[in-house]
Amino acid sequence: MLRNALSLFTIATAAALVSTAPPASASPPGTRDVGVHLFEWTWAAVGRECRDVLGPKGYGSVQISPPQEHVVLPGQGYPWWQDYQPVSYRLDNTRRGDRAAFANMVSMCHAAGVKVYADAVINHMTLSASSGPGSAGSSYSHYNYPGIYQVQDFHHCGRNGNDDIVNYGDRYEVQNCELNDLADLATETDYVRGRIAGYLNDLISLGVDGFRLDASKHMPAADIAAIKARLNAPVYLYQEVIYGGGEPITPEEYTGNGDVLEFRYGSDLAKIFNHEKLAYLRTFASPLASDKAVVFTDNHDTQRGSGVLTFRDNGRYALANAFMLAWTYGAPMLMSSYEFNSTDQGPPSGANGRTADATCFSNGWRCEHRWRVIANMVGFHNAVRGTAVVNWWDNGNDAIAFGRGNKGYLVINDEGFAVTGRSFQTALPAGVYCDVVHGDFANGACTGPTYAVDSNGWFRADVAAQDGVALHAGAKL
Repeated sequence: MLRNALSLFTIATAAALVSTAPPASASPPGTRDVGVHLFEWTWAAVGRECRDVLGPKGYGSVQISPPQEHVVLPGQGYPWWQDYQPVSYRLDNTRRGDRAAFANMVSMCHAAGVKVYADAVINHMTLSASSGPGSAGSSYSHYNYPGIYQVQDFHHCGRNGNDDIVNYGDRYEVQNCELNDLADLATETDYVRGRIAGYLNDLISLGVDGFRLDASKHMPAADIAAIKARLNAPVYLYQEVIYGGGEPITPEEYTGNGDVLEFRYGSDLAKIFNHEKLAYLRTFASPLASDKAVVFTDNHDTQRGSGVLTFRDNGRYALANAFMLAWTYGAPMLMSSYEFNSTDQGPPSGANGRTADATCFSNGWRCEHRWRVIANMVGFHNAVRGTAVVNWWDNGNDAIAFGRGNKGYLVINDEGFAVTGRSFQTALPAGVYCDVVHGDFANGACTGPTYAVDSNGWFRADVAAQDGVALHAGAKL
């Protein structure tokens, strides 16, 4: 049963971790559009994960945490969000590694066929409460970053007594006042645009293939377009624009610059899994156009809130990710987390705040991207790319099944009881298939159960409570 975390989360065998993928290139996602956010991982650990797991399992990209010099907050226990307060655009000494380690990581990922997307914090700098030195030794204060920005390079909106955003119904305030006291860059100015583009171009020179643009909602889309026009290569952009009902700023405004993170997806998916019926997934989509949406069950922000499924939901979380990877809407971005007891808690680290190399399934690293059902459904996603949903079935409640053309078929049973004695109609060619929910397929063999599809596309399966079956053309014996 998927409720048994150990049986579900086992990683692929070493034999399955042999990569034959070509090098990545600096372009938008191609045939492998599944990404994973290795949240707070060191550069060395990311490189090894690309080589040993991400490339072999079919991941197309890895999102890394912000690479620039950041504030250091030992008095607050080195919270994760200190990395989202830039001090400079140096790559010399973050808690994840130095410039040389960064460049080596990119090379290792490319050798495994995995693109690297950097989380780019370009809307703001630091809070007023902190001052230098930063992680690389740079001096700074709220509106003074020597050699980079001074007071004239920031917005001073004159609202609310402290320049902070209060009214999200006011476009001017959202894009010209300060997000939680963070010094807000005047991205409409030529000088600031040049500085930001210079930073992004430096990362591009090291091989970075694209950027997650943090806090994009707080910058006019035209400002982002102007910065994009200064980049030295055609890289992939996806923007953080959180939808708010009735707000004047919408995700659709930003699609001319690139893709947009669709925050509604994860909350809607959790609502169905937790409170409604899986049968409702038959028409599941978000308002944003599918070819512009980056979708996720949870991310580093939402998993610290409420209303989404996270690693703590174990089997149900795995089933939701399986659905996301099998469905037709959006480009999936998976989350790879660490345990936390408070919303501010930073990654597993030494006493000096330096992040420890990730050791999956120990020392607090959860590594959802290695859970068997999630990792193997990446291969399912790649195998069924470009096909339509066919042969939908549901029991009117929490058991569903559907195919993707003649390439794959997924069964999800989130009932509290087994679905037994049922035959499922697929469009798969006749043959024997590995169930990649419970087994790994390598060298023509399956480590788990197999199912025989007959000449008419039928197979019979008993599906335990909170469990599933997944068959696809890439795992046919």
